[in-house]
Amino acid sequence: MKNNLPYISVIIPCYNEVGTITVIIDKIRNLKGLNIQIIVVDDGSNDGSLYLIKKIIKKIDKLIIHKKNLGKGAAIKSALNFIRGDIVIIQDADLEYDPKDYYKLIRPIINFNCKVVYGSRVLTKNRYFNSRNGFLSYYRILGNHILTLISNFINKQNLTDAHTCYKVFHKSALRDLNLVENDFSFCPEVTTKISNKNIKIYEVPIRYVGRSVSEGKKIRLRDAFKAVYVLFYYKFIN
Repeated sequence: MKNNLPYISVIIPCYNEVGTITVIIDKIRNLKGLNIQIIVVDDGSNDGSLYLIKKIIKKIDKLIIHKKNLGKGAAIKSALNFIRGDIVIIQDADLEYDPKDYYKLIRPIINFNCKVVYGSRVLTKNRYFNSRNGFLSYYRILGNHILTLISNFINKQNLTDAHTCYKVFHKSALRDLNLVENDFSFCPEVTTKISNKNIKIYEVPIRYVGRSVSEGKKIRLRDAFKAVYVLFYYKFIN
């Protein structure tokens, strides 16, 4: 253990990220002073991502391979039995999120005994609509804002960015959620189940550089509609 910091497990779901997967792994490995376990889940990639991952296998602690694409939530669920860290960070395989933010993301768990921390893309000097903060369009800003408002209303929370990738958990809190969803609905499922358990989510500002669909962005409008359904389902039905 370095500098008395806890062991961190980083879960990286990867689906067709041949241009960035090795770069993000190197960025994580180059972080100083952290004890990190990297778990990569190749979720049925067919673009050569898996080939590149295997070429740098020594930089990875655990590689899980899905023979077909099952979704982000499925990839995270596949990794749960292999986490060794006290803290778990979800990391996308692209370069939208910067691993240098790990230091601030884990701080509330270490210093304040928080169970869950979200990295907010918009919690930066209250400039939500004055700056895109890495979002490529105001439509995406508005969509994210509306989904967060709906999530806050249903779950009685006060988040600024409910659908961020950077979700950080104490290991016990994540395992206690009993995850079900296989796709991007992992996000609203987790946020709602955390609310149901009366666990406070601590937010910290993070850096974010969004990408377009042509650059590999995979989330679509249909995922937003399903997110609303999932919020209602885990709050009122399940």
